[in-house]
Amino acid sequence: MVQAKNKYGLFIANQEVTVLGKVTGTIRGRRVMLQSSAKVEGDIFHQGIGIEMGTRYDGTLRWTEDEQAFEEPDLEAIETPAYVVASWADQGLHTRGTLEAFKRIRSREKWLEVHGQKKWAHYYRPESRARRRAFFDHYLKTRGTIVPAWPKIRLEIRERAGVATERLAEQWPLPQTRYVPLWLDAHTGTLSESRITAAASSSYAAREGRAVFDYRFRQAGELTGHTKLRLWVEAEGGTDMDLFVALQKLAADGKEVGMTFYAFYDTGPVALGWLRASHRALDPARSTPWQPFHPHDAERPLRLGERVPLDIEIWPSATRFEPGEALRLIVQGRDIYTDALPGLPFARHEDTRNQGNHILWTGGQYESHLLVPAITGDWPV
Repeated sequence: MVQAKNKYGLFIANQEVTVLGKVTGTIRGRRVMLQSSAKVEGDIFHQGIGIEMGTRYDGTLRWTEDEQAFEEPDLEAIETPAYVVASWADQGLHTRGTLEAFKRIRSREKWLEVHGQKKWAHYYRPESRARRRAFFDHYLKTRGTIVPAWPKIRLEIRERAGVATERLAEQWPLPQTRYVPLWLDAHTGTLSESRITAAASSSYAAREGRAVFDYRFRQAGELTGHTKLRLWVEAEGGTDMDLFVALQKLAADGKEVGMTFYAFYDTGPVALGWLRASHRALDPARSTPWQPFHPHDAERPLRLGERVPLDIEIWPSATRFEPGEALRLIVQGRDIYTDALPGLPFARHEDTRNQGNHILWTGGQYESHLLVPAITGDWPV
């Protein structure tokens, strides 16, 4: 989903748009669903719409054949100076869109800051206010400031909620990144630096169960950037799978190390990802080995007994691990973090297609692996 401006004005646009909470502005979607909790103030351009009882709506419904109404904004056309601030804590909300916009805009004068704090607290910190004032003074009041001398990239590398160190850089993603595969082993429930030779499978109830895989750090390491999960799957008792993925940090004693999550919690994940199996098709022109891009323009249901690979994007993150600490991968068929429910419209993938059991295949011809962005640490060549 995108939120920006084009010739139609301020809008939210996507092929499919589901509204759970309050939206003020124009909505453009080929298929639009307003759930009972939705409150919309603005016009809706669509080619098909569903409205649940209880929806509050103030605007005009407009059916349109204009395909340009659903186009993404031309971010590459943006050349104005930009100071972009994102948060690792907005997994499933703003993190990905903000970082993608920064990468795509062509401003020659642009800066990126990514923190792992509660965003409103960070917004009002004195140093945050001072940087905003300096940026606007420099470009709007033509005052000489230190803005041109700023590092282009400023990142917080998290250790846990409220504890982080700062990394300065000139590019995003970090040019020194090594993308290291950690191979899933369904037999042991682990992630391994060595490829698994023997094929194995694990299964769980599609709506209630989960699979867990752990990697233990022998030396200190940092993972900063994009992560991808390549996962071979099979649906037992259904023709589709909704998969939800989380990365967590574990202390040496095995307890979860919480990260700041949205603006409310200190018990969140390192990163999140999700994918519907029937939407597994990739856009080769926009995908990279570490970041798959799914156009979501067609469905490919699963056949009985069919085993297929999925490339699941896990949103960017930045985390430091000490010796003895672990990275945990969780795969299941429902939202993993649900503390925000029912009052907040986060983590509400309620209309899943899961039935029966999910079967995960690893090892041998099933090259299931987690591709992690290693910055420091002792990794195999």
